[in-house]
Amino acid sequence: MAAVPYQPQDLAEPRDLVAAIRARRGGKLLNLDRMLLHSPPLAQGWNGYMGAVRTELAVSPKLRELAMCVVAVLNHADYEFHHHAPEFLHAGGTAAQLDTLGRAGDLKADLSAFDAAERAVLALTIEMTRNVAVSDATMASVRAALPDNRQVVEIVAVIAAYNMVSRFLVALGVEQE
Repeated sequence: MAAVPYQPQDLAEPRDLVAAIRARRGGKLLNLDRMLLHSPPLAQGWNGYMGAVRTELAVSPKLRELAMCVVAVLNHADYEFHHHAPEFLHAGGTAAQLDTLGRAGDLKADLSAFDAAERAVLALTIEMTRNVAVSDATMASVRAALPDNRQVVEIVAVIAAYNMVSRFLVALGVEQE
């Protein structure tokens, strides 16, 4: 059960903000949005920032969604995983890879289903989520796997952003629709 009641599904105000969120979501408000809309300034910033993270970055959608799913698994954010697992598959991930993600924190998990860039992102996501600090070896593998500094910065930002999302979802008990 959510720690704070959701705003109503038919919320109309603030009009421009609700319309922008509905436009990004294909016409509906998710439970996450309905929670965020308790604070219009927070919801506005979140919508703009997370919209950019989801759709405007140069780093590949598959690597972004991979990182999002791993963060969700490590932080026990079922809501987040529920929404991003299908996006990972849509971006080119496989069912076998998705199954392996359920064991993302297992250092002995078989990662042969992932290529070098994906394994680098897995290691980066696990280290950032668990420890915040990233080892030199992990950062070197990420830098070797991604073609430019922009993509390195972006994947770090994706991981950081989705750690924020998962913590918000878990702390407030946001439920799946």
